[in-house]
Amino acid sequence: MITDPLARLRAAAAVREAAGLRRALRPRTPDHDGMIDLASNDYLGLARDERLVAAAVRATERWGTGSTGSRLVTGSTALHAELEERLCAFTGAARGLVFSSGYLANLAVIATLGAGGLVVSDARNHASIIDACRLSRARVTVTPHGDVDAVEKALAGRAEEHAVVVTDAVFSVDGDLAPVAALHAAAVRHGALLVVDEAHSFGVVGDHGQGAVHAAGLAGAPEVVITVTLSKSLASQGGAVLAAPEVVDALVDTGRPFIFDTALAPSAVAAALAALDIVGDHPELPRQARQNASALARAAAGHGLPATDPAAAVVPVVLGPPDAALRAAEVLAEHGVRGGCFRPPSVPSGRSCLRLTARANLSSDDLAVIGRALTAVAEMKVNV
Repeated sequence: MITDPLARLRAAAAVREAAGLRRALRPRTPDHDGMIDLASNDYLGLARDERLVAAAVRATERWGTGSTGSRLVTGSTALHAELEERLCAFTGAARGLVFSSGYLANLAVIATLGAGGLVVSDARNHASIIDACRLSRARVTVTPHGDVDAVEKALAGRAEEHAVVVTDAVFSVDGDLAPVAALHAAAVRHGALLVVDEAHSFGVVGDHGQGAVHAAGLAGAPEVVITVTLSKSLASQGGAVLAAPEVVDALVDTGRPFIFDTALAPSAVAAALAALDIVGDHPELPRQARQNASALARAAAGHGLPATDPAAAVVPVVLGPPDAALRAAEVLAEHGVRGGCFRPPSVPSGRSCLRLTARANLSSDDLAVIGRALTAVAEMKVNV
């Protein structure tokens, strides 16, 4: 008989400790302790922008601190409706629906559209997509990363009446761009919907940051469903689905992650609206973020660290074992740079990495400091 129900948790924690997979919360100060931030998803550098802060304050003063309920009860405000309209105008989508997180937007879309059918998912899709596939009650086929032929084969061989193909636009760790146009063509040939998670491409990819779907010439395509987060390029919080009216109607009527969740707070909605204003007035911001990401990749590669030119703002530096990635993050911090450290289960075994994220407002001085920090990481790797 088990007398200590927590014993298995302690044993599992000890195994993770030995494998270098323990995690810890590290509260930061407002200025990131004076370090250069390459760990956040603040791609356009707007998280501390006074215009977003002022908009959030005004919304709080007018609407209060919370949304007070779900979207279908009291949680929908005029701000929510305005944000949905603005997101559609920016991306070319027909209808929009704002959620309290991008994670829930993915859960709602895939569980609603995939139920009873086939879901075809890229092997390196984000955890929110993986979890949504598990909850969808669909038959799920996981295809090799970026393999359009495998997607086509899965669709062609299905017995199910309906199917959904789902992919990240820019993959959250690898930083590469999905073959969106080719996936769309495959989906159309086989009567399937294509769901594209634009979390890491919205605000960064394309001439004006309208995302990978827009850049592929597919804005407003009825077979394409876009999910976005408001917490990255728009420096706020929440998510949205941008799609054909039939999709949005289905989510409102039957999408459990939408129906039963408290709506996004008005302050976050207002901050996202202010960020959209700034992106519209400053179309150079997405280009600056991409250029700075390329500069990070060149600096890493120039020191013999494995990095390729990124599609957006994410630059992975793959180091292999978890302890190497942990030590590399410590070396960066010692040189005034905060970088992301990704280990299993966030990445496959053997692919632990530094995940460096560029911002549009990195200065030349910042890049010089980062270059010196990467030099120290490269020396660490040589000495291991």
